[in-house]
Formats: sequence, structure tokens, C-alpha cells
Amino acid sequence: MIKEKLSLVPNLPGCYQMKNKDGTIIYVGKAKKLKNRLSSYFRGNHTGKTAKLVSEIVDFDYVVVGSEKESLILELNLIKKFDPKYNILLRDDKSYPYIELTNEKIPKLVVVRNINLKKNHSNLYGPYPNVTAARDTVNMLNRIYPLRKCKTMPKKPCLYYHIGECLGYCMNNVDEEKIKSMKFEIVRFLKGDTDLITKKISQEMNYYSANLNYEKAKELKDLLDNINITVDHQKVEINDSRELDVFGYYFDKGYLSIQVFFIRNGKIVGKHSKILPTIEEYNEEINRYIADFYSKDVLKPKEILVPDICDKNLLEEFLEINVLIPQKGTKKQIVEMANINAKENLTREFELINRNEERTIKANEELKEVLKLDKLDRIEIFDNSNLFGNFNVSGMVVFENGMPLKSGYRKFKISFDKNDDFNTMKEAIYRRYFKVLKDNLIAPDLIIVDGGITQIHAAREIINSLNLNIMVVGLKKDAKHSTNALLAFDPIEEINIDKTSNLFYLLERMQDEVHNFTISYHKKLRSKGMISSFLDNIEGIGNKRKNELMKKYSSITKINEATIEELSSIIPLNVARNLKEFVKEYKEEKNDTTH
Repeated sequence: MIKEKLSLVPNLPGCYQMKNKDGTIIYVGKAKKLKNRLSSYFRGNHTGKTAKLVSEIVDFDYVVVGSEKESLILELNLIKKFDPKYNILLRDDKSYPYIELTNEKIPKLVVVRNINLKKNHSNLYGPYPNVTAARDTVNMLNRIYPLRKCKTMPKKPCLYYHIGECLGYCMNNVDEEKIKSMKFEIVRFLKGDTDLITKKISQEMNYYSANLNYEKAKELKDLLDNINITVDHQKVEINDSRELDVFGYYFDKGYLSIQVFFIRNGKIVGKHSKILPTIEEYNEEINRYIADFYSKDVLKPKEILVPDICDKNLLEEFLEINVLIPQKGTKKQIVEMANINAKENLTREFELINRNEERTIKANEELKEVLKLDKLDRIEIFDNSNLFGNFNVSGMVVFENGMPLKSGYRKFKISFDKNDDFNTMKEAIYRRYFKVLKDNLIAPDLIIVDGGITQIHAAREIINSLNLNIMVVGLKKDAKHSTNALLAFDPIEEINIDKTSNLFYLLERMQDEVHNFTISYHKKLRSKGMISSFLDNIEGIGNKRKNELMKKYSSITKINEATIEELSSIIPLNVARNLKEFVKEYKEEKNDTTH
């Protein structure tokens, strides 16, 4: 069938989709000449991920387009729509935090991530390598400049006013010239010009030192040292004040390593790296990666620098920004520096990557062989939790190709409070797979229940009643509550797993993951139940106020830590005082009973 279909494929630009025996799209690619590219999959020998992909292909579709840009757009859209398992390169990439100087009469500094939701990008600075770096920068600037700190204007000055880190905008007239001056200096710093702030800190440090306030002078010296160390690490010798992103790569043993430098005002303000196995030629993979990079909450710079294997014209047309392949000079050196970093990353991480693959993908393949399954891409694992029949819950975690898929995790609050694992498992399994059928969701290839024969029978009863053909197995624990066997097949057999094997590691990881996820949900419900009962005893707190308090303060401990002023933003002041007094008595009584 494939051979006949290949003979009809034209040598024109377009997109193709590879399908497995279930008709599921497992890979999406593009090509300048569709026939040549598609034929290459079905001739010669392949290795690594390509060999694995080819072994699963039973059919393909393709779409002819008018240009390479159209094929790239279609390819990226199809990958986002179908999330094929072999298009690993574009999965789970991170977004970066930025710092926003808000465009308000009295501005504040905030860390933001979802920048594509922002209308005004001119007030955003970054990207920063991580949230911690962005928050540290905001905290430092807030110490130096008395900006507004509060989200909503309070009725009276807060702590920041009393320690000199706010001008008390809530009670004083706004000094617009002062704010304008602060904004000017902050923007200069965020754009990479640190001279003004370091000079200001030095002057303040000398003032406190001269007045024998050595503790404050030491604090400012540490702050100055941190800025200088950061600046030294950021410097690159480039005579270009524009925003630049630099891409480098290294390819070896079927893995592509990508390194990105974010350069602002001649300084590297952030870095990003990625190492992934490849299916296509690595120049195609890096073109695709760069094209999609700015769809994930990363602002496009004025120019990007790319290595010479990239398709400059295609990227320029797609991204609508200047793309440069430097041939000489400083910019070429920076691209080469990115390439060297990409190589070092791959060299350093290669053993770890191999070990991780042994413990995930290859262990998943081993489980498929042990259970005699044709396909094992998705596994759903269930566990139950209750306390003497109270707060009865079940949790489900998902593993795809040996890796946890957090977005697939689900919680089930069971409809009865009773210590009954059999019926708890039946309810959770029914609710999950009735929804799978009703909403046409992806069904797993395997269901694992964290429990013995009782839970297996409960799950199988529901799966059979729904006419689903999904294998159900269980994990048996020894006397020390450690995984020691797999219970599978019909009639049920006990399959012993070597405790030093990667398969055992995978099963144990699944068991730990579902157990921790379910216990966490159970504790959360217990905490909510306790706080709900507790608040019922306070006069002046009805259902509406109770729900608002529970939403903001998830435990009695957090209510205890809140001030009366904070509580009074939800409930009347006199009720807040009564609540605090009640909490104090509760805590004292609890301490008395535990000593």
C-alpha cells in the first residue's frame, strides 16, 4: 500500500503526516520535495529515533502547498494540533519571565510570564534566565527606589513606607517629577546600563561608612558586589546596542543540542539550551525550532544571529525580523561561542541522557514485551486514599513513553465516605473511562492499579462493562510496602521483576508518583474540611465569607499567620478580631494536648 501511494506523491513542497496502525498521527514533517523526503523513510537503514518511527509507520498523508513558508506554517500548526509523539523537539519548551514596569500613574515593578497577553511590550524587559533571577532584580530595584509595592492602594501607609522603600503614595500627593526620575534610572538599568545605579549605591555606601553605620555600608557593598559580578558574567564585546538573540548548535550520535543567548545592549542577559533526539536532517530540525521559538512567550528581538546551516530566507520571511548568518567579525565569534556552548552541553549531558532513556523509553519497551502488548505509548495509573473512610479520594497519573505527563493527571472525590477499596476503584475507573468514551479522549494502552487482586477485579469489571479493550494490571507490594511484583493476565499471574532492572525503576517511579499525587489531594481535602468546620464556629462568618477565607487561606495555620488587617479585607474588623482570638485559643489548646 505504501509503495503504491509513494508512486503518486509529487515532488513539490508540502507537509506530511505519518500514521501508526491505529490511524494516529505519530509524526509531522515538511519538505521542499515531498516525494524524495517520503521515499527516504522507506529505503536504506535507519538508526535511533528514526528507526523506531519507521517501524511504526503503516500509512501517511500529505498536503501540497505553494511555498516553503506555507509548509512551515502548516507543519507547526499540525504539530500543535495533533501533538505527535515523535515531534519531541517542540514539546514542553519553557517560557521566560520578563520584568514589567507598569504603565500607571504610580508604577510598580512586577515579574510576568504570559507576555503574549500584554498589549504593550515596550514596558517589558528581559528575558531573564529564571524566575528567581527576575525576582532578585525586582527586589534589588525596590530596595533602591521607593516605588509602589502594593497591588491595590491601602487606606494607610504599610511597612514599606516605614522602612523607606515607599513614598506613602496612599496618603501623600504624588511627586510626578520624582517618579519620572526613578522610571528613567530604572529603565536605564533594565536595558543594561548599570553605571548610574552602581554610582548611586557607592555614594550611599560611603555616606553610611563615614557616619559609622558599618552594618548598612556592608549591606550596600554586598549589593554592589552582586551587581558587578553579574555584569562581568554578562559582558560580550559587541558594538551593537540592539536586542539580539544568538542561536548555536551541535549534532552528534543522533542528538541535536541547541544554545540560545539573549543579548541586550551588548550583554548576555539570559541563556537557553535544549538537547533532543532528531528524526529529520538536523538543519531542518533547527530551522523548525527557531521558527517556533517565539510562539512560547518570548519577545522577538530586532535581529537574530544563526549558524550557516540555517535557511536565512525562510526564517526571515516566517519571523518577519532580520536574520543574519555572520561571515566574519564579532557576530560570527558569538555564533561560534554559542556552538561551543551547545557542544559542551551535549558532551556534559550525554551520559545522563542515555541513562534517562534506559530508565524511561527502553524500560517502557521492556514492559510492552513482558505484557505481550502490540503498543504501549500511554499508561494510566490509579491509587486510592482515605482516613478511616473519611475524605475518600482516588488519583490518576499518566506516563507517556516512560515519562510523566502532568497535564493528564486527574483527581476523583469519591461519592461515599467508606473504607471500601473495591467500590472506590470501580467509581474512579467508571468516571474516567465513561468520560473517555463520551468526549472521545485518548484511551491508554495499559491501566495500572496500585493494589492487589481486589483492585484489579474492580477495574476489569468496569472496563469490560464499557466494552473497552484495555489491559488492566496491578502492582503488588511486599511486607515492607515496596513494589515486588506485577500482577497481570487472565487468570492473574504474578510476574517477578528484577529489583536492579530499569523496568523495576519505572514501575516504582509510577507507583510513587500516583501515591504522592493522591495523598497530596487527600491532605488538601482534609485541610479544607478542618478549616470549614473550624470557621462554622465563628459568629459573623456565613457561607460566603467562609468560602472567601478558605480560598485565600487554605489552612488554620495560614489564618494564624495572617494579620487582623489582612483578614479585615474579607470580614468585618470585629469578626477578624474574634477569629484571631479563636485561633489563638485553638492553638494553645492543641499545644496543651500534645505536651
